[in-house]
Amino acid sequence: MAVRLFEGQDHAAAYQQYRVTPDELISRIMSYMEKKTPNQFNLALDVGCGSGQGTILLAPYFNKVVGTDISPAQLEQARANRNPPNVSYRECPAEELPFASGEVDLVTAMTAAHWFDRKKFLLEADRVLRPGGCLALLSYTMDFELEYGDISNTLNEICKEFYAALFPYRDPYLGTSSVKIYSDMFDSCSYPDKEWNECLRIKRNLPLNRYISMVETFATYRRLVRKDPAEAGRLSADVRNKLMSAMNVSSPDTEVTMVVKYFYWLAHKP
Repeated sequence: MAVRLFEGQDHAAAYQQYRVTPDELISRIMSYMEKKTPNQFNLALDVGCGSGQGTILLAPYFNKVVGTDISPAQLEQARANRNPPNVSYRECPAEELPFASGEVDLVTAMTAAHWFDRKKFLLEADRVLRPGGCLALLSYTMDFELEYGDISNTLNEICKEFYAALFPYRDPYLGTSSVKIYSDMFDSCSYPDKEWNECLRIKRNLPLNRYISMVETFATYRRLVRKDPAEAGRLSADVRNKLMSAMNVSSPDTEVTMVVKYFYWLAHKP
């Protein structure tokens, strides 16, 4: 991997607990595969699998699913899951996958490919994919929205303050736009049969506190924690209090709807 992150035990545990599992995206990936390459679902490879939330979702569709990551802490969390018997994990870089050429039916990376050496990863994904196999890369923008009664706009102005405070801690490797990273990767993919999907809004009902905890798993927030843990704690508390005040509630366990805006692309190897 070009960038190593999410390697501490506490961060890996938080990642496992709070990150959103993209069930809706898995359905779209499998629908695409069923159209392009029906009845060829032997091996799926989830690269940069983290704590395995997305890896497990592939299990019902394939004979074998392997999640790979460079972080031992993340893989420890993944192996602690109640994994189906056809799911396993390996430690390796995204650019050096321990599979034979043409062995894999699906290569996917869920909110991870932006950290890879993107050119090397695409070459390696092409190497391990069999002819007719599929590549699926997905991620989301960091501007999560909240819905709550008729004050959603007010809440989202407060959320924007949260994101703006974290933006200076964005890793320079990512540039200013994750969407552009994936769009550039899409453009550089040589497969003629491919499709780009700009936005799929996924909603989850959850306690307000869980939304705060989700943002606290962002790499930007973790960089702030390393620089100034007191400031990071103050920022979270300030945003939480502003949101509760706008909602006119006294408990951070009050349920809201969180909207995550995914983008993704799919490609079919000739």
